[in-house]
Formats: sequence, structure tokens, C-alpha cells
Amino acid sequence: MAFSTRLASSLWPTLAALHWTAPRQCRGLSTPQGPEPSLDLRGIFPPLATPFSPKQEVDYAQLEGNLSRYASIPFRGLVVLGSNGEYPYLAPRERLEVVSSVRRALPRDRLLLAGSGCESTQATIEMTVSMAEAGADVALVVTPCYYRGAMTSAALVHHYTEVGDASPIPVVLYSVPANTGLDLPMEAVITLAQHPNIIGIKDSGGDITRMGLMVHKTRQDDFQVLAGSAGFLLASYAVGRCSCPSLAGGTGWCPGDTGRDCACGQGEAGASGGVCALANILGAPLCQLDRLCRKGQWEEARDLQHRLIEPNTAVTRQFGVPGLKKAMEWFGYYGGPCRAPLAPLSPVQVEELRNTFSTNGWL
Repeated sequence: MAFSTRLASSLWPTLAALHWTAPRQCRGLSTPQGPEPSLDLRGIFPPLATPFSPKQEVDYAQLEGNLSRYASIPFRGLVVLGSNGEYPYLAPRERLEVVSSVRRALPRDRLLLAGSGCESTQATIEMTVSMAEAGADVALVVTPCYYRGAMTSAALVHHYTEVGDASPIPVVLYSVPANTGLDLPMEAVITLAQHPNIIGIKDSGGDITRMGLMVHKTRQDDFQVLAGSAGFLLASYAVGRCSCPSLAGGTGWCPGDTGRDCACGQGEAGASGGVCALANILGAPLCQLDRLCRKGQWEEARDLQHRLIEPNTAVTRQFGVPGLKKAMEWFGYYGGPCRAPLAPLSPVQVEELRNTFSTNGWL
């Protein structure tokens, strides 16, 4: 995450010069614009932690309680059964029940993305269809990885094409190399971006160069890139650019961008949004960061981003889901235990985690 800090700081001399201008003031040569997204993913999505009782059963009452607390935060939607939802530890029946439970509590204007990935193509298709029937709006499909040595670009393109063809709901690719040991190849992403039912990717690798290239290479497609972590959210937004002459400094976003291109037609936006574990805890600040970036208020966005980097690292790479659930309890949410074999934090780890939030001004 130190890379994210250095990147944000290095971008600052350019970003500081930006100001917000009306799209009708933008003139000059334009680059071809991509299509309007069929489903707008702009905004912040928390990947919900799955609450368990002390007996390690899914606690639907506590899930409902967390959802009621999140209702006042302007999320674009919610993600269930991602890595932070401990989906590998849930039975297929439980996965579907979680989707149904969240859908019942979620307003229809908020999207529900559900992790439907399995190891085989057939199982993934069956799970995706079932999740659509349970109320999911979008299927989030992680890369199959058990036979990772055989997961060539061609194999993954075939897998996702079959899923995209069969799915009754749009599909978002999910690349999380820290957990799978497999980075979805760029050439596969570019190919899959052309599929009419594959509308985006959640990229959790944190390689900003890769994300920028991904945005650029898919700009003509109905395809949106979601940052997979709060630690590089600002940087993922900043990889887009516009050369509109009315923008001071020559780079930035025009208001009213589609999530793919600036409204003036002379540039392209960066990432469309973020699926951020830290949003389970600091949802409002992350929505504020999203808003500041979209308004071109880069100095305020940079300062807020810096305060989020260390807490984000603590609840992801450093302490993982047990750390995430422990921190949720300090902010009024139910965290509870993880399912075995994930173990709770030690007292020393809890103190280190608390100190990380305190020193950054959150506790």
C-alpha cells in the first residue's frame, strides 16, 4: 500500500491544478467515446462480511442489523459472498439464503452483486442462475484457481464466455491474486470485455499500471473497471485523463462523465468505482472520497486517501477477515467470529489494529 501513497503523492502536482468546468465549455478534437454502460456501476460497494453466531451458524438477524445501519450510507450497492464474505466456507444452500436475505432488505435502487464463482464452469453457471433467481442483479465471478497451472488465458476466456452466455444477469469478472494466486491475464480481460453480458471487472491486484491499461484498452466496450481495495481507490480514478483545453493543467474529468469517457469526448475516465473491504467499517468516508474525486477536489481527496491506506492494509493484507470483523465492532456493526479454520486475532494483534485506526484519526 506504500506504492499507493507514493503514486497519489506523485500525481499531486498535476491533480492540484485541476478545476471543475461545465461540459459545454469543452471544445476541440475528441477521441471516440465508448457506449453508455448498460448497468452503471459508478460508486462504492462494500463486500459484506458474513455474520456468524458463536456456534458458527449464519446469523441472519445480525446481518439484517448491519444492513439497516448501512442503509443511511450512499453506497451504489452491496456485494455479498466475496472474499470478505468467507464464501468458500459456506454451503451452496447458505450462499443462496444470504443472497435472498440481503435482497429482501435492500432497496431496489441499490444493486446487489453476488459472488457466484465455483471451480468448474458447470457449477459456476448453476450457481449464477440460482443467485439470479434469489435476487442478485449482477454475478461476481472469481477466477477458478485450484488447477491454476492449467488456467491459461484461453481456458479462462472459454470459462467466462460460457458463464456469460448462460447467465440471466450481467457478469463482473473478479481477479484477486492474493487469494487465488492467479491474475486474470490482460489479453483475457480485453477479449472478455467485448462479450455483451460481461460488463466489468473487480481488480484487487493493486497494479495501477495494469488498471490504467485495462481502462484504456476497453474504452470502446460496455465495460467498467472497479478498484478492489480502498488503498488505491484515488489512484484508480486518477488513471483516466482528459485533454480538454478549458481544464487547467490539461488533465482531469469533465462533469457528467459516463463512467467510460469524459463528457466532452476528449478523454476517458479511470475506474468506475470501488469494491472495498474497508467500506464495511468506514463506508461514509469512502463515499466521500468517491465524491471528491468526481468533483475534481483532488487535494481533499488526497488527504482523505492517505488516512485510509493504513487502516485498509490492516483489515486486508495484514489481519484479513478476522481483523475486518474485529474493527467493525468498534464502529457499531456486528463482526462476530469467523468460521474455522480462520482464527480470531490475538490480544496483541487487536491492540495493533486499534492503534492503526486511532493514529489515523478514526477512533
